[in-house]
Amino acid sequence: MKILQLCPRIPYPPHDGGAIAMYDVTSNLHAEGHEVTVLAINTPKHFQPAQVLEDKAHVIAVPVNTDLSKHKAFFNLFKAVPYNIERFISKDVERALTELLQKETFDIIQVEGLFVAYYVDLLKQLNKAPVIMRSHNVEYLIWERLAANEPNLLKKIYLKYLANGIKNFEKTYLNKFSAIAAITEEDKNRMRELGCTVPIEFIPAGVEISRFQTNPEIKPKSHSLFIISSLNWLPNLEGIDWFLENVWKTVAKTLPKLELHIAGKSPPKHLLELNLPNVTVHGFVPSAPEFMQQYDLMLVPLLSGGGMRIKIIEGMALGKCILTTPVGAEGIFCESGKDILISEKPEAWVKFITDYYEGSLPVKTVGENAQKLAAQVYDNKRIIRKFLKLYEQHRA
Repeated sequence: MKILQLCPRIPYPPHDGGAIAMYDVTSNLHAEGHEVTVLAINTPKHFQPAQVLEDKAHVIAVPVNTDLSKHKAFFNLFKAVPYNIERFISKDVERALTELLQKETFDIIQVEGLFVAYYVDLLKQLNKAPVIMRSHNVEYLIWERLAANEPNLLKKIYLKYLANGIKNFEKTYLNKFSAIAAITEEDKNRMRELGCTVPIEFIPAGVEISRFQTNPEIKPKSHSLFIISSLNWLPNLEGIDWFLENVWKTVAKTLPKLELHIAGKSPPKHLLELNLPNVTVHGFVPSAPEFMQQYDLMLVPLLSGGGMRIKIIEGMALGKCILTTPVGAEGIFCESGKDILISEKPEAWVKFITDYYEGSLPVKTVGENAQKLAAQVYDNKRIIRKFLKLYEQHRA
């Protein structure tokens, strides 16, 4: 098949959840012998030369300044399209799509997430192929949860306003697509609650198992915890701040050899200046699998967010024992105490970490079960077959 993938950024390098989810579709469609064209908004935040994907796809990169602007955010208050979406609307993208679709025909067009959903009307106008949206999150839910946890009243009001605008946008645009690939069953149900009537297929994100083979020469450091995530995404920062305040302050007093290692791109100033004993902020690390194998108990302290956490699947593929919250584990086929550890209560986190420190937590067993689960359910070879089945169902 000839497939057009419309992306809100060039999906490379595959370091964070969004890039990984898009890159793995591109890569696996190419591996299956399909011809992929990626038309991507090239943002200042994630700028990449188009050539980085030339071995997987034909890439058309359209530079668009999506940087946040207080001025533009204020004037957006009077518009129907929420600011988060408006940042990705560009005449240059419309021209590039028009030029491409006047020259070429495709069997399937896949729109990667809500930030480029605005272009669905143009896509339907210019081509006859099914336009499928791959939903990475039910986006309004992220902002709704952030608003609920925000102590600052003015910020809370703005976040609620933003969440409501995104919710209305989702209600309007979801039904414009031929079908939707939802990343979790929970998101599928939430879309139905929003009034979405088009076919929705649950297709989880997966991992490239070959990238996550354990290296027997790397031994995890004892008494070590680690967090790895994008440190410029609000829900991740909210969770880390919650952990430091409500859990780390307690365990650091009673467990003197315990270490915490935090990795991820673009750490904010307040994390870089933590200066806490036994806490290391590594910033960006070139190899997530190598970093994850150097330390022992993986933490995903997430309070807000939507979709599913690909980093958890990656950790599972490496056989890590993972401690997370119900929000962190959302959308993942897992069972607390068997292949993951789940709680939202700080005192439960303290107990889990204390048991780990004292050697009474079944870290090895939980990690082995997690590794089996990742291989059985989340191998990308299985995931891409689900996409191909969806494409065949909706081809003209």
